Amino acid sequence: MYRQYRAVLRHHNLAYNWRTMDSTPERPASGSSRYLLRHAVATLAYRGGKVLKGAPPGFAEYRAGDTTRACGQILAHLGDLLDWALSQANGKQDWHDSSPLTWDEGTKRFFTSIKALDDYLASDAPLACPPEKLFQGAIADSLTHVGQLAMLRRLAGAPIRGENYAQAEIVAGRVSAQQSPPRREFD
Repeated sequence: MYRQYRAVLRHHNLAYNWRTMDSTPERPASGSSRYLLRHAVATLAYRGGKVLKGAPPGFAEYRAGDTTRACGQILAHLGDLLDWALSQANGKQDWHDSSPLTWDEGTKRFFTSIKALDDYLASDAPLACPPEKLFQGAIADSLTHVGQLAMLRRLAGAPIRGENYAQAEIVAGRVSAQQSPPRREFD
């Protein structure tokens, strides 16, 4: 009986969560690599939003050591990475080294740049580079820098709460500063 039920769910493109007893439609794998890129970008927006929100005054100037980048420089670099990813996607590869903005302006730039990238990925426009290259370069590097900012927040005495990100409600296309509330945080 269990196997027959699972076969019916698969046939109708449904997933069943036995723990929550929830049956919801699975998202289509439309252009699988492109959808995964959009989910990675949404993950970056969720994690980035968490670390950028509520940073203490002066955090943009905070640095872990004399030879390291200040947090504002890392935030500017994040904007540069996202702009670069968009330029790679649309075939006009271009890199800029931007000067740091205020923390609030840098945060706005982050979300503006990530939305522009996601809008392009959501469109029917062709990708001018392989999706794997977009992920392994700018997107993976951006995730690394968001992690750096999270670590620096802790070092600066303003930690963000840990979270089980596997349970977070991260949805492709949700790339603004307004994100779902965390489902399972911990200290």
